[in-house]
Amino acid sequence: MSSSAIAPAGLSAVSLSNVIKQFGRFAALRGVNADFEAGRFHVILGDNGAGKTTLLRALAGLAHPTRGTVSILGKPPHEVCHEIGYMAHPSLLYDEMSGMENLRYVARLYGISGDDRCRWVIGDVGLDPDLSRPVGQYSQGMRQRMSLARAILHDPKILLLDEPFSNVDVHSAREMVSLLKTMRDSGKTIFLVTHQAPLLDGVADEFVWMQAGQIINRTPHFDARTTPAKQP
Repeated sequence: MSSSAIAPAGLSAVSLSNVIKQFGRFAALRGVNADFEAGRFHVILGDNGAGKTTLLRALAGLAHPTRGTVSILGKPPHEVCHEIGYMAHPSLLYDEMSGMENLRYVARLYGISGDDRCRWVIGDVGLDPDLSRPVGQYSQGMRQRMSLARAILHDPKILLLDEPFSNVDVHSAREMVSLLKTMRDSGKTIFLVTHQAPLLDGVADEFVWMQAGQIINRTPHFDARTTPAKQP
């Protein structure tokens, strides 16, 4: 399937039209055309350098296309940034602050008052909102959970997650998958980059394969035996 393939008919939450992103002479995205339905869980797969993170950054409005257009809920990403939750590969947390202090800071940016939402989100990702030690002393798995809490704090409609299971034990990863499934079932649209696709088989709605800056296949199930062959 070429990069012009689109998702099944339905309401598009995200559309990309001939999206090219160049860094000097290197094209991280090469003419990506795709529509993604609202309220679905999309897993982005591919080797290192395939363009997965650049795609997420384009959807988040952090990597502006060299050519082409990105539409989120019918508008450019920068016009609907309040509807986008982005979990980058770096945690984007302040190491000297506690988890609650980190979320309080982000909450103020979104006009969220009081601690109720912060406490609920921290508990929802399996952490203790009363834990007072600085985030810099957290394990990597705890940092990933707190980074997810940061991304969902403002209750976004579109959630973009870059390797959320990195250095997270299998039990914790499965708990995160269960939380994401619940969020998808509540109507959120999720894009998740991972090298641990089997964790999401039977949960995600589709697996999107990228290679050399293009979408080359979209399948409803993950099967390592059907991984698209590398193109010359």
